[in-house]
Amino acid sequence: MDNRSKELRELIVMGLENGNRGHIGPSMSLVEILRVLYDDILRFDPKKPNWDKRDRFILSKGHGCLALYAILIDKGFIKKNELKKFCKFDSILGGHPEYHKIKGVEASTGSLGHGFPIAVGMAIAAKIKKTSNKIIAITGDGEMNEGSNWEAAMTASKHKLSNLTLIIDYNKIQSYGYTKDVLNLEPLKMKLTSFGFSCKEVDGHNIQQLKKTFLKLPFDTNKPSAVICHTVKGKGIMYAEGKPEWHHKSKISKDDIKKMYESLKNYN
Repeated sequence: MDNRSKELRELIVMGLENGNRGHIGPSMSLVEILRVLYDDILRFDPKKPNWDKRDRFILSKGHGCLALYAILIDKGFIKKNELKKFCKFDSILGGHPEYHKIKGVEASTGSLGHGFPIAVGMAIAAKIKKTSNKIIAITGDGEMNEGSNWEAAMTASKHKLSNLTLIIDYNKIQSYGYTKDVLNLEPLKMKLTSFGFSCKEVDGHNIQQLKKTFLKLPFDTNKPSAVICHTVKGKGIMYAEGKPEWHHKSKISKDDIKKMYESLKNYN
């Protein structure tokens, strides 16, 4: 893990520290995916967040919002000081991202299974208007249990939405257990392919693999694309990695925060 990935994760810990709560595991698994998207793939202007020619990104797994807030701070959409008020009554940064409240957020998400269908609607609109906007949505693996995602997938395939990309943060754990035990997704790639997607799998923490894969989008000019990102839940917090109990904490101690910063500092 390089310094940039550590610095983005430190922003996540800063939010957890000030909010005294939050989704730890699902935020940490997203960092490299968001980093590559915002560094190398998405077209945007933080000074003009509603610029017509911008690409649209939707974090459908809205509970991973701290990772999104970190990259939006990094790119200048919001100020770092906002993290001091994370999850406070007067804050724009809640436990799920809100449209119109936070610059750079394209949809209010957190009710799982909604973000990807919204992205499909945006992609259809862009196709009708003959615009070149890329539409990208990230779901969690547990979120793929929702039937609305598969309805949206059928619609995306029907309309040959090559401007649409579905990214799945496949960290193998959902809110209360391992995905394979709660509702097994496998064979996930075959399912997406059967629904009409051109699909690739990648190490979701490998910057070069992510960049190489995302730069090839769309994978097929007549199909929507899907990228299954194999990740580690809680990545960077060594004692929390791969542990369901670190999905969310409603109370985080000062000692927990200290250990998180130390883990990031010492992480190779």
